[in-house]
Amino acid sequence: MSRRTLLRSTAVGVGAVTLPALLAACGSGPGGNKNEVTVGSNASDAVPKTAFQAAFDAYEKESGKKVKVNTKDHNDFQENINRYLQGTPDDVFMWFAGYRMQYFAEKGLLTDISDVWQGFTGFSDALKAQSTHAGKQYFVPYYYYPWAVFHRKSLFASKGYQQPKTWDEFIALAKQMSKDGTPVAFSDKDGWPAMGTFDYIDMRLNGYDFHKSLMAGKEAWTDPKVRNVFDTWRELMPYYQKGALGRTWEEAGQSLQQRKTGMAVFGMPHPGSQFPENERDDIDFFAFPEIDPQHGQGAVEAPIDGFLIARKSKNISGAKNLLTWLGKPKAEDVYLRHDPNNVAVNSGAETSGYSALQKKSAELVAGAQQISQFLDRDTRPDFASTVMIQAIQEFIGNPKDVDGLCNKIERQKKTIFSQTAD
Repeated sequence: MSRRTLLRSTAVGVGAVTLPALLAACGSGPGGNKNEVTVGSNASDAVPKTAFQAAFDAYEKESGKKVKVNTKDHNDFQENINRYLQGTPDDVFMWFAGYRMQYFAEKGLLTDISDVWQGFTGFSDALKAQSTHAGKQYFVPYYYYPWAVFHRKSLFASKGYQQPKTWDEFIALAKQMSKDGTPVAFSDKDGWPAMGTFDYIDMRLNGYDFHKSLMAGKEAWTDPKVRNVFDTWRELMPYYQKGALGRTWEEAGQSLQQRKTGMAVFGMPHPGSQFPENERDDIDFFAFPEIDPQHGQGAVEAPIDGFLIARKSKNISGAKNLLTWLGKPKAEDVYLRHDPNNVAVNSGAETSGYSALQKKSAELVAGAQQISQFLDRDTRPDFASTVMIQAIQEFIGNPKDVDGLCNKIERQKKTIFSQTAD
C-alpha cells in the first residue's frame, strides 16, 4: 500500500489499514503501571532514536521511574496518528507544535498540561503560543530545526560556487553546477519533502501572512499568486535529480553526501543524519533565496518537535512527571549531546558545545521575522494528506498544467474546509 493511500485512509477514517500492526501501544492494561510511562516514538532513524533513549535513561536514573519506548516508523506514525490517539495510545507521544497540536486538542484527544507549564522557565512567549490551544497548553517543545538550502562547504570551495541570495542568483548557480553534474538533490517518494520548497517559494513571493492564510483555507488556490508559485518553481525543475517520485529523502541526502548532487532544500537533520560523523563539519547552508524584495528572506521554516500526553493515557500523573523533566534545559542538553542535527528551544540549554552548523541554524532562526512550521503542520492534516501530497506529486510529474492543478486543489479545499474536523 502506498504512502498516499495510507494517508488518505487515515485522514478520512476509512480503509483497510489496521492500527495495531502499525502503532500498537504496549500498555500495561486497564489502569496502567503507575511506575512506568509508555512513550510513542516516531524517532525511527538511528541518530534521534539513540539521543531520545539517552534522555529517557537520564530521567529513569534521576526519578527512579521507568520509561518504555515504543518506536514506530516515522511515516507510519504520522499516517496513522488519528487512529492511534482514538485507540489505545501510549501515555506520552512525540508530535509537532502549532496547528498539528491544536488540531488534536480541538478534537479532545490531548490532555491539558497547563499545570506543568506553570513550572517552566526558558521558553519564549512564541514557543508557548505554539504549544497553546484555546488558552491551555498541550505541548512541551523539545527542539527545532530550520529548513534551508544545504550543501558541502568543500564542494563549493573547490568549484568556486558562491552562495546565492536571490532567486536569479540561485538559478544561475544551478546552471553553473549543471556543467559539473546534478545541481539539486530532489525527492518526494515520502510525500512531504517537496512541501518545504513550496512553502519557501510562496513565502518569498507572497509573504508569510498570505502563506498562513492559504494554509488556513482562507485564500483561493486559483489566485494568480498561487499559480505564480508553481510557475516559479518550474524554473528550478530542469536542475533537479530525475525520478524524484521514486526517491526517498534518505536517498536524496545520501546523494548530497556522495557528491552526486550539489545542494538540496532540506531540514537540518536530513543531511545531518546521512553524513558520517567525521564529515558533518563539511555541511553548510544558505537561507532560501529572496524572490520579491518586498518579502526578502525574513520568513524561516523551522518546525518544532516535542511531547504531548494523550487523553487516553493510562498514567497521566506519570506522564506529567516525565514532561516536567523533559521541559528542563538539562533534558535538552542530554539529547543534543547525541544528536547535533537540531537546536535547543529552551534558553537555559547549554550551547557552548554547538557545532558550527548548529550555531548558524540558531542565528538564522533568531534573526527571522516570521517562523513557519511546514506545510503539513500549518494546515489541516486531512487537507495536507489527501490533497497536497497528491497535488505536489502531480506537479512534479507534470509541471505544465498549473491551471488545472490549482483548480483541482481549490475544489478539494472547499470541500474539506467546509467540514468540521472529525
